[in-house]
Amino acid sequence: MKKYISLLITMTIILIATFPLTACNKDKTDNSIKKITLCEVTHSIFYAPQYVAIENGYFADEGLELTVTNGFGADKVMTALISGDADIGFMGSESSIYVYAEGSDDYAVNFAGLTQRAGNFLVGREANDNFEWSELKGKTVIGGRAGGMPQMLFEYILKKNNINPETDLEILQNVDFGSTSAAFTSGIGDYTVEFEPSATLLEQQGEGHVIASLGVESGYVPYTAYCAKKSYIKKNPDVIQKFTNATQKGLDYVNTHSSAEIAAIIAPQFKETDIATITAIVERYKSQDTWKTSTVFTEDSFNLLQDILTQAGELKSPVPYSSLVTTEFSEKALNKQ
Repeated sequence: MKKYISLLITMTIILIATFPLTACNKDKTDNSIKKITLCEVTHSIFYAPQYVAIENGYFADEGLELTVTNGFGADKVMTALISGDADIGFMGSESSIYVYAEGSDDYAVNFAGLTQRAGNFLVGREANDNFEWSELKGKTVIGGRAGGMPQMLFEYILKKNNINPETDLEILQNVDFGSTSAAFTSGIGDYTVEFEPSATLLEQQGEGHVIASLGVESGYVPYTAYCAKKSYIKKNPDVIQKFTNATQKGLDYVNTHSSAEIAAIIAPQFKETDIATITAIVERYKSQDTWKTSTVFTEDSFNLLQDILTQAGELKSPVPYSSLVTTEFSEKALNKQ
């Protein structure tokens, strides 16, 4: 009995001594998790590498707990970023240029790119395998917000095809970003410019047909990138590095796996879309070389972006690449591969 009591006392002492240590270790682990909010311009299969990184646990592996919100437009994403409602913004980098040009001290700095082609498509009411851009003359097209990347790329393509965006057709720019497909379905416009999955869903509903890819027509452009306020990056370089590491892994995955494999991974992000449709959309993007191989945002691509903004009348004078882009985190992420 005495041995039994002695053993109990010994075990109790061990448990008491161990419990605080275990609790401390747990607290230490919990404290190592960094919660961040990412505001994306829209929720689209176009951004498959990001969703692969989420679903494969790449952000979690880096110690990041990610909350993703939908801004429904780059202007709203930038508002969320500047107000502090979001830590990181994902949108066209034109918004960061606008904020800088307005003289903001704590402007948004782009630290990682994701896509290298436009991700939207021209949808018409009838199928047209031999579409010519000249067919848009005299027609009405549901476009995007003035100064936004989707609209500027559309105008860029029109000009390449000798079409004057102001006089040769009517472009509706007063339809909310998330409501364009619904407006088209209701009978507004002869054509609409849509992201996925909206473009394919219009086809499936018998309401429209994809007749041209803006990504193919415009060529390689720095379409979407991640940015954060200058002050946030300075204060949280470790977070930005970890986020970039995870994003690079997402790019690595989509560039080395089949459309079917990618679709299977990101399917939980698009529960309203069946797997066959997701696979078809992924293949559509993959086949046109949509995603970058690295997150590095090059100076050449930034200059091209500024040229597009200048042609659209949205930028009076160039802004410095060195102020609005940092490749430090992207280069380190590449070196980790």
